[in-house]
Amino acid sequence: MSMPPAPPSTAKHKPADEAPSTKPRGPSVLRRPAVRHAVVGAGLLALILASVAVVNNRPIRVEVAAVEQNVPVRVFGLGTVEARVMSKIGFEVGATLAQLNADHGDRVTKGQVLARLSLGEQEAKVAKARAALEIAEVNIKRAEADLEKAQAVLVQKQEVNRRKQVLVGRSVVSEQTAEEAVRDEAVAKADVRVAESGIASTKAQLTDAQAQLQFEETLLKHRTLVAPYDAIVIERHKELGTVVKAGDPIFTLIAVGSYWGLAYVDEARAGYISEGQRVDARLRSRPLDAFTGQVVRIGLESDRVTEERRVFIKGDNPPPRVFLGEQVEFLITVAKLDKALLVPEAAVHGYNGREGTVWTVEDGRLHQRLVKFRHRTEDARLEIVDGLPDGAHVATRVDVGFREGRSAWIGEGGKP
Repeated sequence: MSMPPAPPSTAKHKPADEAPSTKPRGPSVLRRPAVRHAVVGAGLLALILASVAVVNNRPIRVEVAAVEQNVPVRVFGLGTVEARVMSKIGFEVGATLAQLNADHGDRVTKGQVLARLSLGEQEAKVAKARAALEIAEVNIKRAEADLEKAQAVLVQKQEVNRRKQVLVGRSVVSEQTAEEAVRDEAVAKADVRVAESGIASTKAQLTDAQAQLQFEETLLKHRTLVAPYDAIVIERHKELGTVVKAGDPIFTLIAVGSYWGLAYVDEARAGYISEGQRVDARLRSRPLDAFTGQVVRIGLESDRVTEERRVFIKGDNPPPRVFLGEQVEFLITVAKLDKALLVPEAAVHGYNGREGTVWTVEDGRLHQRLVKFRHRTEDARLEIVDGLPDGAHVATRVDVGFREGRSAWIGEGGKP
């Protein structure tokens, strides 16, 4: 059997005289665009990281605190104008208000009549009490006359009895007559004792009448209201014709010259306040005027809700017209520091009122130090008193790049 002829070959045969290709055959993966971009990005990231490392490790400029001299330490307190002596006065009895002699804003003197109640009823009671006193005085005189009469009768009866007792011994008078003389003398003695008790009784009635008159006159005086001291009338609470009860306030008075300021100070700032310290005050209605004073009293009980201490201040130069309750800002000078190193409270970490951590520059490096504080100024700076090594400078502002041991330098004057 004969085989079929083979199909013609499809392979291309290179000519024998064709030279071999000289094109390089490197890895084809680097030719891809995504790979090339990744390589470039990695290079940029490495460059950025290197730049960040250089920036983070370069010396950082730091603001530091400088020692200050003659620094006043002042404590702020917000308060009001008050009066040390203020009284709401009224009548001790009730009746119709018949007379008013003072009004809001008037200046009155001690003993001046300010108001009166209706007097008719009480004046009648006083007149009745005076009549009872006169009757008691007349009864005293009558009792004294009765006593004199009884004493005279007693003397007479005693003399008659003596003579009759002598005569009965001589049988001139009868024994019955002598006994009657003894009896008459005893009766006369009893009459004297009755007259004496009558005088004691009328004296007691006189004392009672005097007390009753004094009582009614006192009630009459209670219907007249007088100023207890030199004062200014702050408010009048009632008008004419009003029927008032005992104890109802008619006027509110304050003593002349008794103005003072009441400042509320945070307990955390009040520890160094004491009597006699200087105070600068600013009235809300007169912000351009300067008023001074001194601490005269410190409240012994703090407010349990607001945690504030009450400080009372006597003004040296109060304004000519004072308005109670007006808001006042007080600055109390509690100390004056000859030399002090002060750092802002914002630059202190973990401040607990006594100590905290600060950043320092020591030998060109940043460090953290636990230091102790004492005073706090009104602009929230703390006085460092202990905890700093020699040559250490305290940073007044904490930057993001602060870390332990980093290189640091201080600009001229302590500021960058």
